[in-house]
Amino acid sequence: MEAPSAVGVALCHGFTGEPTAVEPWADALRDAGFRVTVPLLPGHGTSIGDLARIPWRRWYDAYESAYLELARECDTVVAAGLSMGGALALRLAAHHPVAAVTVVNPALVVDDPRSRLSAVLRYVMKTVPGIHNDIKRSGQDEGGYELVPVAAAHQLKLLFRDTVTALPRASAPLLVFRSTVDRVVTSERSVEAITARYGGTDIRLVRLTDSYHVATLDNDAETIFTRSAAFFREMTGAGQHSSNAKAQGLGDLA
Repeated sequence: MEAPSAVGVALCHGFTGEPTAVEPWADALRDAGFRVTVPLLPGHGTSIGDLARIPWRRWYDAYESAYLELARECDTVVAAGLSMGGALALRLAAHHPVAAVTVVNPALVVDDPRSRLSAVLRYVMKTVPGIHNDIKRSGQDEGGYELVPVAAAHQLKLLFRDTVTALPRASAPLLVFRSTVDRVVTSERSVEAITARYGGTDIRLVRLTDSYHVATLDNDAETIFTRSAAFFREMTGAGQHSSNAKAQGLGDLA
């Protein structure tokens, strides 16, 4: 059981992945004094057969439920996510009064040109190669599936479409971490969608020059951990930090 905290963080992993990909980030935020929940999304962490049967709204519902539980226990809640988890965090911000949002290599557009035909391809092509472990740092493993069900990829596209439509309703301060080399979210179209449509005016972009897509397990991870903790403290006025967090220098960041 975690100690009570005035500020909760609803943190989400990415498509086909597992909480493993963001657990170091969650641990750093806990050390900084936040209460953190990282739900395992339906269809993830089991089998690709499970994932192929899950509509995107169940992914969002699981994440939203984690947020609502935090909201009952904490004075303030912020949202955060990696990749597709970033899309879910942005959608949450469009429907709930989160105090701030931080996303890492957020995905809002499927760059694979085959996605235009996903509604048909899912009936003739069951799977495509997986997209996990795009990590520059050696020895890291985010978990996840070796293959991606095309039916799930179609649901991913529908989630992105819905989230982009909802972006103007989100107004919480937003911090975006974006890798300069990303072999999953390969184009800048997702970041461009955020800057063009997001309803809030406080949007901050941090470029990560030494990491690939799963930057939370990569060489720039500490930058993500320290700067997101500082951002959440700035936006929520959180003033309680653990001695461990102070030892890491988190308390000295503006």
